[in-house]
Amino acid sequence: MAASFATQSLLTTPVPARVTRSKMNGHLFPVKYMPLLQRNGSLPVRCMAAKEEPKEKSKPKVSTKFSDVLAFSGPAPERINGRLAMIGFVAATAVELTNGQDVFAQISSGGLAWFLGTSVVLSIASLIPLLKGVSVESKSEGFMTSDAELLNGRFAMLGLVALALTEYVKGGTLI
Repeated sequence: MAASFATQSLLTTPVPARVTRSKMNGHLFPVKYMPLLQRNGSLPVRCMAAKEEPKEKSKPKVSTKFSDVLAFSGPAPERINGRLAMIGFVAATAVELTNGQDVFAQISSGGLAWFLGTSVVLSIASLIPLLKGVSVESKSEGFMTSDAELLNGRFAMLGLVALALTEYVKGGTLI
């Protein structure tokens, strides 16, 4: 309401010929030439606004088509890869600490079957709610949000690749 009054008073008031030097324009930026505007008291202006009632937030419709869920920009691919990378990074580090095997030795000594089994189980478990129409954001509250899961998954993907690359270059275990 104050902004409306100020705008209307600016439009109805003629600009005086007097100009002041180096005044502050209200935004903490000095202005070299800023006209000194005075209010015109002879023109009363009234303004009324109707109150808007808050609208209910409508939930966006989530597509349950298999091709939409697994699309490049869909909700499933990055989440599934991130979840697999988080489990893979923790498992690879734990086996390396307990048995002293690097990632490539783990894969060649039966780790591939475990990886494929875990991938299938986690992919199906991740896809079932998405195919039923449950959005990921609707289940994220507090500290464990969907954005935190994506970020942790991205770091786990980078960590797993960095672990494998470092062990390959070094020629042995990292830890």
